[in-house]
Amino acid sequence: MPEKRAETPFLSVRGITKSFGPIEVLHSVDLDLAAGTVTALLGENGAGKSTFVRIVAGDHTHDGGRIEIDGREMAIRSVTQARDAGIRLIAQELADAPTLTVAENISLGELPARFGLVRRAEMRRRAERALADLGADIPLDARVSSLRLGERQIIEIARASVGAARCMIFDEPTAALSDAETRRLFELIARMKARGTAILYITHRLDEVFEIADRVCVLRDGRVSLNADPASVSQPDVVTAMVGHAVESNRDAYSFAGTAAKPMLVAKGVSGHGFSNVDLAVAAGEIVGLYGKIGSGVPEFAATLFGAEQRDGGSVEVAGKPVDFRHPADAIAAGLGFLPAERKSEGLLGPRSAAENLAAPSWSRLSRIGSIFRSDETAAFSRWHAPLKIRSSGDGGETITKLSGGNQQKVLLGRWLESGAKLLLLVEPTRGVDVGAREEIYHLLRELARSGHGILIASSDYEDITQVATRALVMVRGRIVRALPQEEIDVARLTEVAGGGSNDR
Repeated sequence: MPEKRAETPFLSVRGITKSFGPIEVLHSVDLDLAAGTVTALLGENGAGKSTFVRIVAGDHTHDGGRIEIDGREMAIRSVTQARDAGIRLIAQELADAPTLTVAENISLGELPARFGLVRRAEMRRRAERALADLGADIPLDARVSSLRLGERQIIEIARASVGAARCMIFDEPTAALSDAETRRLFELIARMKARGTAILYITHRLDEVFEIADRVCVLRDGRVSLNADPASVSQPDVVTAMVGHAVESNRDAYSFAGTAAKPMLVAKGVSGHGFSNVDLAVAAGEIVGLYGKIGSGVPEFAATLFGAEQRDGGSVEVAGKPVDFRHPADAIAAGLGFLPAERKSEGLLGPRSAAENLAAPSWSRLSRIGSIFRSDETAAFSRWHAPLKIRSSGDGGETITKLSGGNQQKVLLGRWLESGAKLLLLVEPTRGVDVGAREEIYHLLRELARSGHGILIASSDYEDITQVATRALVMVRGRIVRALPQEEIDVARLTEVAGGGSNDR
C-alpha cells in the first residue's frame, strides 16, 4: 500500500455538474487531488469518468460548480488553460502523429524552437530524457506508425511528462502495456509523487488501484458513490460501488463435457510472425483460453488463424477439412468470427451506426436487388439487441462510437452471431470494458458454448481465462509451454507459467 501524504489539494472540484441536452451526466461531483498523491477514479462505462476528466483537462466546460487550483477558483475553458495550469492528460485514445518520428511526437505541442526554427538537438535530448525516465528503449528516429500499440502508449506518456506538469491524468494507461512496461510506468508514477505531482489514475483493473492509489473514488450514474482510503475498503466494496450491487463470479457455472466427436478447429505445427510450431484444437461447446503476456505471440496466432496474417508453416483444419485462409473473407465463409484486440482501429466501422456495424459481414446475404436496406440492418440489430443486452436504442441507429466499450464489444460479437459463425476467435475480449459489462460478456460466452459454439479466447488478461475457459494453454515467446485443465486454471498458475516458472506440457 502506498505511503499516505497529507497535502493541501493542488486541485479541488466542488459540485461539478454537466448535461448534454436533457441528460445529466455529472451531478454535484466533489473530488480533491493532493500534491504527491495518486487518486484512482473508477466507474462503469457511461458513469461519467470521461466527461469529468475532460472538464478538468479543458476539453469540456462544466455547467455548475467550481474548480480550484491551489485554493483559488479558476475557470478552465480550454486545453491551453489547463496545460498552462500544469494539467496533462494521457487519453485512452492515442493522439500521436503516426507519420512523425518518436522524438518529434514527444515534443508535439511544445517544440523547442529559436528564431522560428526547431532546435532538433534539444528535441532529441528531451526525448531521450523522457524515454529514459520510463526505462524505454525506443529508437528516436523510428516512425510512430511502425511501433506496436504498447510502445505508442509509452510515447504518449513520455510526451505528457515533458515540461512542468503539476497534475497528470492517466486514462487506462496499462491496457496495451506489457507487465514490464506497466512496472516501469508505476516506477515513474512513484517518482512523480516524490516530486509532488498530483495524479488522477483511471482504470478498470482493481489490483492496480490497491497497489498504487492513495485514494479511490468511484462514479456511478454521474455521482460519487465511494470516496475512501483503499486500506479501508475491499475489492468487492469497490465493485459494489461501481455497479450498485454485489457481483458474483460464475467461474464454475460452465464446464465442458467433451462429447464432441471431432474438433471444430485443429491447428498443427502452425508458425507465423511471432510464434512457431503451435498445436491447438477447439471443439464445439468448448472455451479454450490461450494466455500469454504482451509480446508472447498470442494475438498474432489468433489473427493468423483468421487469415488476417500470413501463415508460414503448419496446417489448419476447420470442420475436418484442410483450409488455407489467405484473407479474412475466406475464414468468414468457413464459419469463423473474429474479435480483434483493437476494436476501435481494427473492428469498428467508426462513422457508421451500431446496426450497420452488426450487419456488416452479412451485407451480401441481406442485400436485395444489389442494395442494402436500412430496415434489414435494423431487423438484424433487433434480433440481437435483447439477447446480448446491448444498451442502446432498439434499432441501433446511433453511431457505434457513442456506445460504451462493453456495448461496442457486444455489437461486434453480435456481428458474428448474425453471420452464422459457429467458431469464434476472440482476442482481448474485455479490454477497456468495465466490471459489469465484463461479467455480462463472460455470461454470453458461457451461453454460446452451451449452444454448441466453439470459442478460442486469446488474451493477456488472466481474468478472461480464469473466469470462462474450460481448458487453457499458455504461450511464452511464441510457443505453447503448458496446457491446463479447467480445475488447474488459476491466477497463480497462469502467471507462474507465463513468467517462465514452468514449461512442462
